[in-house]
Amino acid sequence: MDLGDEFDVHDGFPAGDGDADGPVHSTAVPMVDAVDVIRLVGPRAFNRAKEYVRDGAVLDTAWHPADERLEGTVRGAESTPYQVVVDLRATRGEYSRPVRSRCTCPIGSDCKHVAATLLQSNSRAVADRSAPAPTVDELTTGGVTALGAARSGTGASDWRSTVGAIGQPTRASSVRTTRMGLLFELRDRAHSTRGRAVAPSARRQGGPTVQRLGVRPVTLSGTGNWVRGNLTWTSLPYQLNRLAIEPDQHAWFGQFAALHRSAVSTYTPGDADWLFVDDFASPLLWPLLAEAGRLGISLVTGKRATDVVVGDEARVTVDAVRGDDGSMLLTAGVTVDGVARRAESTGVIADHGVWCVAHEPAPTFTLAPTAGPLDDEQRRLLTITPEVVVPAADSDEFLRDYYPTLRRRVDVVSSDASIEFPTIVPPVLTLTVGFEKGQTIRLTWRWTIDGAPRPLTAHSPVPDLVELDAVPRDQVLKGVTAAEFATGTLPALEARPDVQVDLVGTRPDYHELTDEPRLTITTMPTDKRDWFDLGVLVTVEGRTVPFTPLITALAKGRKKLLLVDHSYLSLDHPAFDELKRLIDEASALDEWEVAPRINRYQASLWSELDELADETVPAAEWQRSVGGLLALADAGGLAAATATPVPATVDATLRPYQHEGFAWLAFLHEQGLGGVLADDMGLGKTLQTLALVAHVRETERMRVGGPAAAADPAAAPDPLAATAEAAPAEAAPAPAAADGPGAPPAPFLVVAPTSVVSNWVAEAARFTPGLTVRAVTATQAKGGRGSVHDLARGADVVVTSYALFRLDFAAYQAEGWAGLILDEAQFVKNRASQAHRCAVDLDVPFKLAITGTPLENSLTDLWSLLHVVAPGLLGSSVRFADDYVKPIATGEAPDLLQKLRRRIRPLMMRRTKEQVASDLPAKQEQVLRVDLDPAHRDLYDAFLQRERQKLLGLMDDLDRNRFIVFRSLTLLRLLSLDASLVDEAYVDIPSAKLDQLLDELEDVVAEGHRALIFSQFTTFLHKVAARLEQRGVAFEYLDGSTRRRAEVIDRFKTGDAPAFLISLKAGGFGLNLTEADYVFILDPWWNPATEAQAVDRTHRIGQTDNVMVYRMIANDTIEEKVLALQAQKSQLFDAVMDDDAVFSAALTADDIRGLLDA
Repeated sequence: MDLGDEFDVHDGFPAGDGDADGPVHSTAVPMVDAVDVIRLVGPRAFNRAKEYVRDGAVLDTAWHPADERLEGTVRGAESTPYQVVVDLRATRGEYSRPVRSRCTCPIGSDCKHVAATLLQSNSRAVADRSAPAPTVDELTTGGVTALGAARSGTGASDWRSTVGAIGQPTRASSVRTTRMGLLFELRDRAHSTRGRAVAPSARRQGGPTVQRLGVRPVTLSGTGNWVRGNLTWTSLPYQLNRLAIEPDQHAWFGQFAALHRSAVSTYTPGDADWLFVDDFASPLLWPLLAEAGRLGISLVTGKRATDVVVGDEARVTVDAVRGDDGSMLLTAGVTVDGVARRAESTGVIADHGVWCVAHEPAPTFTLAPTAGPLDDEQRRLLTITPEVVVPAADSDEFLRDYYPTLRRRVDVVSSDASIEFPTIVPPVLTLTVGFEKGQTIRLTWRWTIDGAPRPLTAHSPVPDLVELDAVPRDQVLKGVTAAEFATGTLPALEARPDVQVDLVGTRPDYHELTDEPRLTITTMPTDKRDWFDLGVLVTVEGRTVPFTPLITALAKGRKKLLLVDHSYLSLDHPAFDELKRLIDEASALDEWEVAPRINRYQASLWSELDELADETVPAAEWQRSVGGLLALADAGGLAAATATPVPATVDATLRPYQHEGFAWLAFLHEQGLGGVLADDMGLGKTLQTLALVAHVRETERMRVGGPAAAADPAAAPDPLAATAEAAPAEAAPAPAAADGPGAPPAPFLVVAPTSVVSNWVAEAARFTPGLTVRAVTATQAKGGRGSVHDLARGADVVVTSYALFRLDFAAYQAEGWAGLILDEAQFVKNRASQAHRCAVDLDVPFKLAITGTPLENSLTDLWSLLHVVAPGLLGSSVRFADDYVKPIATGEAPDLLQKLRRRIRPLMMRRTKEQVASDLPAKQEQVLRVDLDPAHRDLYDAFLQRERQKLLGLMDDLDRNRFIVFRSLTLLRLLSLDASLVDEAYVDIPSAKLDQLLDELEDVVAEGHRALIFSQFTTFLHKVAARLEQRGVAFEYLDGSTRRRAEVIDRFKTGDAPAFLISLKAGGFGLNLTEADYVFILDPWWNPATEAQAVDRTHRIGQTDNVMVYRMIANDTIEEKVLALQAQKSQLFDAVMDDDAVFSAALTADDIRGLLDA
């Protein structure tokens, strides 16, 4: 293997200037062959050494001729440069060979630093040979060192000579240059052990040989002969200055060699003298040869001959000559620029050119590019079988069967006109079109030659059918593809003179429908509550398009649809795009069994379908069910606030907005529609709901017994009626109601948090004393005051807790209820919870969700509520997440937020205090910032660093590590309050927050105010209670473990205890505590709505004093980050309920990373 070719030693090496100030360099510095350098250090180190030289890493070289030792200094990876020593031995002429090397680098010898020193020395040697000799004065007044200083610009004395030399002719410009040539010679590559290419005269006898056209650089001698000398492709890069070669010519030879290297990986082993033109795979060879002539580089064939011709275009020919015996001799050849070239030797240059050599009368070499790429058969014809004899007996067969094909591949001539070629009848391209069952077309392509079919082959000159979108290959077309072919491509093929089309079978009458589609949409009632079959009828040009294949094609993204009558239509139409979107939305609501269905809660969806369709035919039941809801939607959800009178049995004067809310509820109930009453906390949602129940009861009585019955509710006392005090468990059950027309109406079921159940009983007794209200206080297993069935008989309202509703769901499901009312409905926001499933599964004609916070953490909370009260309104949870949650959260589709609000508006009513309760006293909120005690601060920072390191690696899989993550966050929150909450060992570290709370309370109590104190952590509330007891401050206490909640609440409301300690989870909702006017929130919670509910225990209707709210935050702790997160979630709530802001919804891994930055 020639190392020079494999490892790119042909590149020139720039002369370094780092050795200008080094030792004196002898002009006899030897040259070292690059191949010897590679043999010494290896190819990898050699290539790295070239980079070192180019980068100027060789700082100095010094040649010691007496010792034949070369020294160098090379900058490497270490701060101290490496020192190199190379021992050389003279070989031939000016060349030396490295025999031993040493280096101070870790390798020690034969390394890249040694190679870099040798290459830098070569550059210096070339420069010394081409530089003018120094004068005697220069040698005696500083020598090379002084010259080096001048070169580096450090000399300041002779500026005139430096500046004056600019623009003057240099000594080198007057040097006579060497004329270069490119020698062409026919070489035999003998298959010997070394595989070296030799001249034909030098080849061995015996063994196969392959003639190839070789080239090498030569120079013109003083005697006018082209000589090779020691000039090879390997040594050429170093001869620029020694031989005084023109730089442009030198660069041309470098490009020529590089083009050759781009096509072959190695030279022939052991041969660095010759390159072979058939190795040049790139057609860039031809412009490069043309450039040689412009640069004065001669293309020669011998010592003096210059007859190498480079033509413009070559064509492959076959000359057919008749022999005396009637046989035919076929001889392959070439024509160059239209002239036949007599050639004893012919070869190909890759697939883009040919060469030929004629030896008589003088050797003539001709090269030319071919008109088009040479295929394998043409290459073989020229190089392997240039002559073929066709026996006389086979002449007719050749002319009939082979000549036409050969004629299409190459030029066929008869130079002596001894053969008369037949006229070629062009083959006919035949397409057989078979019409088969199942809307199928089978295409078969063949050549028809002299009436006989023949298969297509690679040699068949197939007509260009691209413009017809037809590819001549056998294939089977089905469906729309077949129809489009039959109506478009097939007629075009039939019209072409060069294609014969044969039809097999009955040709269907395919027809494209191009008129505008007409949509008719109908609804039909089903046996499933709230659902109607949705009929979609599409007609085009009078033809009916079946719905199922239409929607299937749309769902699969198809562009066209083929009908059974062979007509087809394009689906690329805005009406179909919108229809697909609307049908997809309807299909997401429920699994279709037979036909598409639409839910009556989808009033806005029906409006969109109605607008899209050319005609809608709704069922009468649909019109009755949805008509009112559409009217409600058109009025923005408030049209029902008509003059619906408040029942006389309601012992309260409703405010205007409360009357409006009651009338809206009455309208929903009348239409059989569910809804969400989402008024701000403290605006009387319970009163509005009780007014609805009273209205329903009054309406039922009027229906049964007329106005008198409505005005005279049953006066008989109810032994099971619940009051604020629990009735004894052994109370007698109510008499069984008789079945039939005289049976009492079914009661409403109210499900509320445990702490709110008693409040419902109390509020009912206060505002609607005529209603029979009973509370379920125990599970069925414990018996309590009676079974659910017993309590429901004769009652107007049954109140139970979420826990009991979930545990005894079967008992509740067995009863008939007038409606389900979910108070604090955020308790069913988790669609995976059993409470949510029970609320969905309970089959009642009316469902109402009451909550001041319909949206706490994400939009899925809203979906969960509406899935209970208006199933189907927002589709499936998965579809809702894809269509709304993700696009809105990422900000991709801000318009979706408005669309969502428009869709839910008819079934949700929300009013804020600022909107409707202008007479409510002011509420002032303030953040009290607390600095931790120094010892507390040090402890917190230590825990923070530990937890941060533990958690940040878990953020990539938050779902799997959620428990660990939130346990660590809870630890940091506890530590922000009081160090002893984490470990009693820290009991001596004071809690700054607890101290400040006591100081604030002292002022509050002294001024006669009363305060609610909320915390997430009961352990911290216990510490607050202990400190209050120490100071003698009276208080009440409520958390999840409190047994007699009603008694505790009543004691605070009727007593004079100035403080009420309340667990945020147990008492943050459903309570009316307007007796207090101060609120302290000791620790922030992720969800701002939870805190807002706690504040609204006192800032609500009935409050007469201004309310002061203090949020206590420990500085530089996780609490500050939680406060920022609250602001983010408040934006979520406001965006859906109040304005069109875009938001980010959920508590994500990034949120938690932010918390850990505290």
